[in-house]
Amino acid sequence: MTRFAAVVAAVVIAMLFSLVVAAPAVADDRSPGTVVSADSLPVEIRVPGSADAYRLTYWTTGPDGPALSSGAVYLPPGPTPAGGWPVVAWAHGTLGLGDQCAYSVRGPLRPERDFAYLSTWLSKGYAIVASDYAGHGVAGPTHYLNGIVEAHSVVDMVKASTATYASLSDRWVVIGQSQGAGAALTTARYATEFGGSGLDYRGAVATGVPADIEDVVALLGPGVPPIAVGENLNTYLVYILSGLRATFPALNIDSFLTQRGVDLVNRAETVCYDEFGPSVDGVAIGSLFTKPLSSIPGVSDILRNFMGIPENGYDRPFFIGQGLLDTDVVTPATIAFAARLTANGQPVTFRPYPSDHDGTMALSLADSVPFVARLFG
Repeated sequence: MTRFAAVVAAVVIAMLFSLVVAAPAVADDRSPGTVVSADSLPVEIRVPGSADAYRLTYWTTGPDGPALSSGAVYLPPGPTPAGGWPVVAWAHGTLGLGDQCAYSVRGPLRPERDFAYLSTWLSKGYAIVASDYAGHGVAGPTHYLNGIVEAHSVVDMVKASTATYASLSDRWVVIGQSQGAGAALTTARYATEFGGSGLDYRGAVATGVPADIEDVVALLGPGVPPIAVGENLNTYLVYILSGLRATFPALNIDSFLTQRGVDLVNRAETVCYDEFGPSVDGVAIGSLFTKPLSSIPGVSDILRNFMGIPENGYDRPFFIGQGLLDTDVVTPATIAFAARLTANGQPVTFRPYPSDHDGTMALSLADSVPFVARLFG
């Protein structure tokens, strides 16, 4: 071999060796917002009016460290404005806990409601990014109503999207409904901290806020009166038990449940909302328990940290819309929550509407759209 050929061979070997060594480091980067994969979103689950749509898988933060999440990106039509499309992070409501129920896999539970709502934001020139929340649609458990985990998922979805698509601005707001309203408000409290200097968080919109639910959960046990309630509330309660079981394995939530209770939580984790609901319609909640959750030491603090919505520390304006006929959340508790926010000097705008849980989304647009426009103004 000539000297020149030997040098070339050495260089090639060195380059190949560096690639072999470097590749695992790139693949194993689990820092929040790091994209694992990006694919085109099926047309049938795209928000109407989207110019294009994608599904991202990315790293976020779970209760015990790095966790996988996924989500959808919807781009508005027309030429990209200077500085990129401002971003609306959509925090969706309850879909069910099975991975096949994730927003970026199946689409919304109520397309006629969500697509009409999201299409409005697209038509105003906002890109929409929608996290599935950690563990939903990807490997790992789903931590239903774990506010901090959901907030990380939302913020890191914005990080992943803006890093992947150059047409997106770093200016963003979060909007959410129901479960997503709690996620949106917890995100609003921590967005600046979790997002860091790379994102420009502006504010939030939340409708159908599930305030103070933790106080109800703390009372659950075999002593709950045998009052049969509808499938919606029972479904939420079983989902919360699943979230507690996933987040706090040391609590051994199964030991508080009858065999029927364990079976229902297990089933809830494998199917979607509309399939699971009939399983618990009319079921007396007390029949699912062998002992009260109040026997857990410090249960009130555990539940407050797990699913309580912050009442202080917001650094940007946020909007709450609440239907006065809403029975999916405890409307008087939501109104009291908004009053406490105001008393605490938080930058909240509260608007009531003569509507139920679903209808409030559409009615609130008359106020929330100009509210968000001012945030970006």
